Amino acid sequence: MSLAPRAVLVHRTTEYEELLARHGTHGQAAFFLAARGRSVDAVRERHERTRRALAEVAGAVPLTWRQTRVERADLDRFLFGPEDVVVVVGQDGLVANAAKYLTGQPVIGIDADPGRNAGVLVRHRPDRARRLLPYAAGAGAAVDELTMVEAVTDDRQRLLALNEIYVGPPGHQTARYTLGLDGAEVPPEPQASSGVLVGTGTGATGWLRSLWEQRSSALALPAPSDGRLAWFVREAWPSPATGTSRVEGLLDPGHGLRLTVESDRLVAFGDGVESDALELTWGQTIRLTTASTRLHLIH
Repeated sequence: MSLAPRAVLVHRTTEYEELLARHGTHGQAAFFLAARGRSVDAVRERHERTRRALAEVAGAVPLTWRQTRVERADLDRFLFGPEDVVVVVGQDGLVANAAKYLTGQPVIGIDADPGRNAGVLVRHRPDRARRLLPYAAGAGAAVDELTMVEAVTDDRQRLLALNEIYVGPPGHQTARYTLGLDGAEVPPEPQASSGVLVGTGTGATGWLRSLWEQRSSALALPAPSDGRLAWFVREAWPSPATGTSRVEGLLDPGHGLRLTVESDRLVAFGDGVESDALELTWGQTIRLTTASTRLHLIH
């Protein structure tokens, strides 16, 4: 007998809850913000909107389904099942946070605070959850298959991301490495920089785009469902031992960017989640390429 679908509601701690955890009471939090010219009321209102959205979505889950909730900080310890319908209630970035732990489950993005989010990934309002949940679990649901990027080290550690993966120093030091491209006719280039960013078309609306605009790049950034990746080297430094001839480009599916570490310690993390990073040491090689996994986002 097959299991009934399970609705997994992904959410994050609100700013108001973080303030209470830090200051203990509403009054103390209000005093802290007032001393800095801010009001706790707006923060609390956003908290209430988010909680109402989460309650509305939970109430829309069909009675014959199972349901559970997972907070963003616990995603790396949560076991998703093949029968899950994942409902992300929050911001666009929360969809990216969840994506790396999924293996093809349908995802519904619910905008918990309309007007404050771009709505690129959280495309739906809470009142649509009642219709979307059974639709997502059924055959033939229309989804956008969004490209993801993966990094694999020479000792088989693996990292997935929806937006981008950063490889570089954990602080503000200079990263030293040798950069090479699969199938390139020119030899790998030793570089010194503040890190390398490899991302998808979804990520091209965020960190990647800021680098693209900063250097007035002529690259045509990929679309979210495009299988290609864009990559940029941040602040490459020319010296007698390091070059700057390869600082940006596009990777076709199946082609990878390779970095061989020449520093004591570098890290690789995805979608800005530094707490879930791969540790890289001298001599290790990491390869970044288009992932075989895609995010299935309900249209």
